[in-house]
Amino acid sequence: MIDIPCVILCGGKSSRMKEDKTLLPFFNSNSLAQFQYHRLKLYFQNIYISSKNDKFDFIDKNYLILDENKEIFSPILALDTIFKKFFNQKIFIITVDSPFVSIESIRALIENSKDVDICVAKTEDKVHNLCGIFDSNISLTIKNMINQDIHKINYLIKQNKFKIIEFPNNDEFMNINTPDDYKKSLICINKIYNSN
Repeated sequence: MIDIPCVILCGGKSSRMKEDKTLLPFFNSNSLAQFQYHRLKLYFQNIYISSKNDKFDFIDKNYLILDENKEIFSPILALDTIFKKFFNQKIFIITVDSPFVSIESIRALIENSKDVDICVAKTEDKVHNLCGIFDSNISLTIKNMINQDIHKINYLIKQNKFKIIEFPNNDEFMNINTPDDYKKSLICINKIYNSN
């Protein structure tokens, strides 16, 4: 089992989906959030969900991290709340809408994160800023960014010692943002599990 904590980000607006994507049914689970949680729970000793509100019935409330700021949708604000829970340790951060990232890729990110503050994934020409290892010692940078009203994850990465690891499989890092993405993801997940 992986001993660093895993945090699944579930506090986005889902504006392109037009409904809360964390609660969409997914494969054999009642929701996408539940699927991602149970999938990763097979590998991580401790797994948490970061959210704006308590909307999940499958998780122990001690493992739910509620954003302190409910009004503004910003991953920087979510990270600020998350890092208050963890002192001086690395954390694996992943978004709820990327259910295809393999455990092999996650282990590669962890392996490459030993000498840096942030280690994130990249495919072709896209950096996946919210799929990677973040060290909680960057919390001061985050506080400074919030004070300056800067909310870009890319800015946070560049302000710290970072590494970007390239992966060859684009589909593995697919994000479910739109109804079309959702339909495509359901086809993909059925193919994966029915071929095993």
